[in-house]
Amino acid sequence: MRLLRLFAAVAVTALFARGVVAEDLKAGTSSPLKIGISLSLTGDFADSGKAAQRGYALWAAEVNKAGGILGRPVEIKVVNDASSPDQVVTNYQNLITQEKVDIVFGPFSSLLTIPAARIAKRYGYSFIEPAGGGPHVFEQHLNNLFFVQPAQTVKGGDVFADYILTLPPDQRPKTAAYAKLDDPFAAPIADNIKTRFEAAGIKTVYDQTYPSESADLTPIIAGIAAANPDVLVSGTQASDAYGQVKAMIQLKFNPKWLFMSNGANSPTEFPDKVGAKNTEGVFTSSDWYPGSSAAGSKEFINAYIAMYGGDANGIDNTSAEAYSAGMVLAQVAKKTGTIDNASIIETLHRGVWPTLVGDLSWDADGAPKGEYLLTQWIGGKLTTVFPANQAQHAPVSPKSNWAQ
Repeated sequence: MRLLRLFAAVAVTALFARGVVAEDLKAGTSSPLKIGISLSLTGDFADSGKAAQRGYALWAAEVNKAGGILGRPVEIKVVNDASSPDQVVTNYQNLITQEKVDIVFGPFSSLLTIPAARIAKRYGYSFIEPAGGGPHVFEQHLNNLFFVQPAQTVKGGDVFADYILTLPPDQRPKTAAYAKLDDPFAAPIADNIKTRFEAAGIKTVYDQTYPSESADLTPIIAGIAAANPDVLVSGTQASDAYGQVKAMIQLKFNPKWLFMSNGANSPTEFPDKVGAKNTEGVFTSSDWYPGSSAAGSKEFINAYIAMYGGDANGIDNTSAEAYSAGMVLAQVAKKTGTIDNASIIETLHRGVWPTLVGDLSWDADGAPKGEYLLTQWIGGKLTTVFPANQAQHAPVSPKSNWAQ
C-alpha cells in the first residue's frame, strides 16, 4: 500500500511539473481555461478594440463547440483599458495576480502592447498578441511575445517592392514619388520601399511628409502631379488616404502604379469614402480580407455572420487577427498537451503555425518572419496578386483612370 501511495504521489508531481493545474486533475478536466485580455473599449482605439473583442469572443465560442482546449471550456475575461498605457498595466497585473487567469492575450496597438508585454514577462506568461507590431515592440527583446500578423507593421510595403522589382527592367517604373503621413506606422513603410527602389535605380522625383492635421492634401498631390512619377507610394493611415485619392481625382492625376499602405486595405471604408469605381487598380498590403483564400477563412466568415450579422465585407481584419491568436494557442496546446506558459513560449519559437493571417513563425523577439500579401482592387474587390504562388489574379497595370 505504501508503494502504491508513493507511485500515486510521484504521478501527481509529474503532472504538475508538466504544467497541468490542479483543476485538470478533476474528472473530465472540465474546469474553465481562463484567458485574460485588456482591450480598448473606449478611447482612441475603441473601434479596433471592439473589433478585436469580437474576434476573441468568436474564437472562444467556436473552440468551445469543438470541446474546448484540452477538454477545458475557454472562458474569456475582457477588461477595458480606455486606450491608456497606465490602465493596461493595471489590468494585466490584476488579471494575473487577482483573477488568476491561466493565459493572457494582447491588447490593441503597439502603445499598449509594450507595457502589457512587460507585465506578462514579469510573471512568466506567454503573450500572444494580434495588434502591436511597431519596431519598439520587438526592441524589448521579450521571448514571451508573439505578434500574430505576417510581418512587422513597418514592413507592410515590402511585398509591393518585391513585386515591382520582379518586373523586367524595361517594364519597371523609372520614377517614383512618396507622400507620407508623419506617423510611425505609415511613413516607415514608404521609406522602406524608397530605399529599395533607389537601390534598383528608380529615381525619386518627389518626397514629402505631411503632418497628421493636414486636412487638404491637394497641395501635396499637385506637387506630385507636377513631377509626374510613374509610381506613387503613399504612406497613409485612413482619412489621409481618402484625401489623397480625392485630390488625385480633382487634379486628374493618375499614376501607372499607386500603392497605399493603409486606408486602401479596408474592404468597406475605402470604396465608401472614395467611390467604389475609384478603387480600381489601387495596390495595398493585407493579412486577411473577405476574399482571402487562407484555410478556414470561409468558416470564419460564416461563423462571424452567424454571431454578429452583416456580411463578409463588414468584418474588420482586426477581428481575424484576434481570432488567429486563439488559433495559435489551440494549436500549441494540442501539440504539447499542456497550457503551461513556459512550454507555450518554448514551443512557439519552433515550427510554423497556420492561421487566418498566414503561416506564422517568429524570431527570438516575437517578430514574424513572413510578409504581407500584396492585394489590388480588381472588379470592386480586394484580390491577392502577389506573390505568384498565392495570387488570385495577375497584377493589373497600368492603373485604370479615375471614374470621378
